[in-house]
Amino acid sequence: MFALVLALLLGAPLAFGGQLAHAPTPGKSALNKETLETYLRGLELWPPQVGVRVGDPKPFIRGLYKVEVHLSSGPASSDLTYYVSTDGKTVIRGSAYNIDHSPFQPELDHLKLEHQPSFGPAGAPLTLAIFSDFECPICREEAKEIRAKVPAEFPREVRVVFADFPLEAIHPWSKAAALAGRCVYRQNASAFWDYHDWMFEHQLENNPGNLRSRILDWAVSKHLNGEQLAACIDMRATEADVDAEIAMGKRLHVDSTPTSFLNGRPLVGQVPWQNLSQIFKLELEHPQ
Repeated sequence: MFALVLALLLGAPLAFGGQLAHAPTPGKSALNKETLETYLRGLELWPPQVGVRVGDPKPFIRGLYKVEVHLSSGPASSDLTYYVSTDGKTVIRGSAYNIDHSPFQPELDHLKLEHQPSFGPAGAPLTLAIFSDFECPICREEAKEIRAKVPAEFPREVRVVFADFPLEAIHPWSKAAALAGRCVYRQNASAFWDYHDWMFEHQLENNPGNLRSRILDWAVSKHLNGEQLAACIDMRATEADVDAEIAMGKRLHVDSTPTSFLNGRPLVGQVPWQNLSQIFKLELEHPQ
């Protein structure tokens, strides 16, 4: 829902592929940032409260520059890409792909998953990286399906990787839960998924006041070192880890949870299992 509201607010282009804008009138150049911003505000109908920051034109292919445009409105933000002809007269809106690489190579370049909790074979042909929030109700429902059905139906084909993306503005204990989860992972990597399942199962019982004590009680039941875990939580020793995950998500333009990347392909929101399993099968039939 947040992503839809943001798209409507910022007037993000609809995904109909490349679209050629009308060329500016003679004498104007889209390589001028102010000119391009004015032109795009008219093209996209961005309201005045939307902040627009036009990046420097960068050589893309012969005859075209690539221009990144950053939009912001309060805490919401979005990044769009445009292409401008070298004479500054033509603006192209859409996506460009290099046939020698995955169409999701930019996403793959930003996904750093080496030190993230995961289950499934390390060499699986498909990797599903999930940016999630322990306080997010939709994430809870998705997590139940993923944990039960991926190992049952795709035991050798899919590796699932978890990345924290706590939405602190609307979920007051989400980052604390993320920090504690990384503390558990540091102490015993295999215990993380027990923590993950327990946290979502008892999501409605948690609050900022009782979260720490409940986590420590859970740790005792799992024979973890409670003193070590408490020290890690109290010192916020894993904050750099979680902040790095959040920064990775932002580079990937994640703005809502759950958001997943299947071999780099963005999947925003909860994808019903029947749809997700079909996507898995199609990806296996058509590897990039």
